Amino acid sequence: MLGTVLLLLALAKTACPSPASVASRRAEALKKLLEVFGMEDPPAPPTHFKQPPQYMVDLFNTVANADGVTKNPDILEGNTVRSFLDKTHSEDMRFLFVLSSVAKSEKILTAELHLFRLWPRVTDGPKRHHFCQVSVYQVLEKDKPDAPGGKKLLAARLVSLQTSGWEVFAITPAVRDWTEDESSNQGLLVTVQGPGGSPLDSPLLQFASGRGHHESKKPMLVLFTDDGRRGASLLTAAFPGGSHTLGMIPLLGRSRSARSLERLRPCQRHPLSVDFEEIGWSGWIISPRGYNAFHCKGSCPFPLGENMRPTNHATVQSIINALKLSEGVSSPCCVPDKLYSINLLYFDDDENVVLKQYDDMVAASCGCH
Repeated sequence: MLGTVLLLLALAKTACPSPASVASRRAEALKKLLEVFGMEDPPAPPTHFKQPPQYMVDLFNTVANADGVTKNPDILEGNTVRSFLDKTHSEDMRFLFVLSSVAKSEKILTAELHLFRLWPRVTDGPKRHHFCQVSVYQVLEKDKPDAPGGKKLLAARLVSLQTSGWEVFAITPAVRDWTEDESSNQGLLVTVQGPGGSPLDSPLLQFASGRGHHESKKPMLVLFTDDGRRGASLLTAAFPGGSHTLGMIPLLGRSRSARSLERLRPCQRHPLSVDFEEIGWSGWIISPRGYNAFHCKGSCPFPLGENMRPTNHATVQSIINALKLSEGVSSPCCVPDKLYSINLLYFDDDENVVLKQYDDMVAASCGCH
């Protein structure tokens, strides 16, 4: 699909294109590019400057290089990671996350509640406990969570009182319930007790809430999902120039002799820069600022050498074409024979931060096929 977008831009090669024609082709190309990224419209940029959660930034840097190209396709579970901040901003350990941006077709693989553990309060007497038991419940009855049947236990474990930092609790069953039936989302309840569930005279352990704590420490829900979009083909367009930038592709055609000369050059990979700022998407895309998609261009002359990475079929086709053994058989084409995925870190329409991986977006190498 990305190749279709690039081809639309490359086809605008009239000597004096009208502004309306250029604008129309650009709009059509950007619409196609949005389809590649699984969107109908670009998300609206945040209304004010917003720092993405450090966890999501660190995750992006773990799975991708600075250009967004995937380091290892097996690092990420699924192809989408969504983060949601708590909407209650309360102090009573009740949390609510609005999941309206999760598509019905998305498969929930793992859901995690991330809570930042504060340093324990200083007490006058000696500490009787080195650990507290933290329990996370799915609220079933909004107004009566402590009534029989008012909540369901999701996770429980002992948490040290000696340090501060992030605690992560698996809450996948609750999130699956919420995405299947939005009205069942009554939020989460977190309780802190002594070892074995014994009551505490005072809360020795506290977690940062959405109120009165830094943005980087706010309670967060992280979803690992798969949207089912795998292996969309990347069709490459043969551009009339050497290297281009999507958004600034020249619309003037080149001379016939220049194009003929380029066709005589052997099949190889050429740069093709996609600049998100140039096409007006920098307001909602956090990382990367752009990437090099590359494209394949050149001839596949007989005889095909190993450096052209030909398939057996391409070798046979080249022989048939060279010896004119069959009418209408063209020479093999210079196309990508290996593709990489890229990752985007961006704000969605609800200003949640999303990390999404897109397959087959970068031509890693070219060959005659």
